[in-house]
Amino acid sequence: MCGTSRHRVYVSIGSNIDQQRNILACLDALAEHFGELQLSSVYESEAVGFGGDNFFNLVAGFDCALSVAKLSTLLHQIENDNGRRRDGPRFSSRTLDIDILTYGDIAGEVDGISLPRDEILENAFVLWPLAEIAGAELHPAVGKTYGQLWGEYDRTEQKLWPVDFVWRGKVISTQGS
Repeated sequence: MCGTSRHRVYVSIGSNIDQQRNILACLDALAEHFGELQLSSVYESEAVGFGGDNFFNLVAGFDCALSVAKLSTLLHQIENDNGRRRDGPRFSSRTLDIDILTYGDIAGEVDGISLPRDEILENAFVLWPLAEIAGAELHPAVGKTYGQLWGEYDRTEQKLWPVDFVWRGKVISTQGS
C-alpha cells in the first residue's frame, strides 16, 4: 500500500486537555500533510473508561497515499508534537489522540493495525461523527453503512453533544447542530 494510489482515510481525533488548542493544531497539521479535510461536527463527551475531564471528539476524512504504517507514524508524531504522553495508563487524560478508523475498504490487520478500528462499533463519540460525514459508506467488515450502524446504536450508554467549534474561520459545529 505504497506509491501513488490514494485511499480515503477516516481518523478519529480526541482531546481532553486544552481541547480547543490541541484539536486546532491537529487539524492544521493534517491539512498541511493531506490538503482538504472532510470534518464532522465536534462533540463533547464524558471520559470513557476512566475519570477525567470531558473530551472533544471529531472525525476527519482525507485522501492519503501513505502506507498504513507511515500514516500511523505521522499521526503519532502529530500527537507527540502536541504534548502526548505515552508513559501513563492506557485509559487516561490526553492532549491528543488520533486513531486510524478506516483505510479505504480494507478489513483485517495491516502493518500491525486492525482495520476498520473496533471503536467504530463500540463508541458513540466515534460512530456518530463518522456517520455524519460518511453515512452512506459501508463498514468493510459488517456490510452496513455507518448511517445504519448509528441508527441501530444504543444511545443511552454514552452521552455526547455538539459544541461550538471554528477552524480557519469556518464554523465546524455549533451547540445547536
